[in-house]
Amino acid sequence: MPTTTIRKPASFRLRADLLERLRRNAIRENRTLNNYVESVLLDYIFNEPNETTKAAIQEAMSGHNSNKVYSKVDDMYNDILNEE
Repeated sequence: MPTTTIRKPASFRLRADLLERLRRNAIRENRTLNNYVESVLLDYIFNEPNETTKAAIQEAMSGHNSNKVYSKVDDMYNDILNEE
C-alpha cells in the first residue's frame, strides 16, 4: 500500500552565505536545493547518537581529553611504532 508524505510550502529567511553554501552542497550531490535542505533537517531532527557517542561528544566538549596531543606528525608516528 503506497503512502504519501504531505508537504507544505514554507518560506525562510537565511543568510546569503548560508544559502549559497547549501546550494553548492546540493549541486555537488546532484540534488535539488529543496531535497538537500529537507534531508539535512530530517537527519538533524531524527538521528540521535547512541549513548557511547553522546559520552564521547560530552568528553570532547568538556576539554578534558586524556589522550596525548601531538604537535608534530613525526612524534605521533614514532609513538605508534614504539607501541609494539
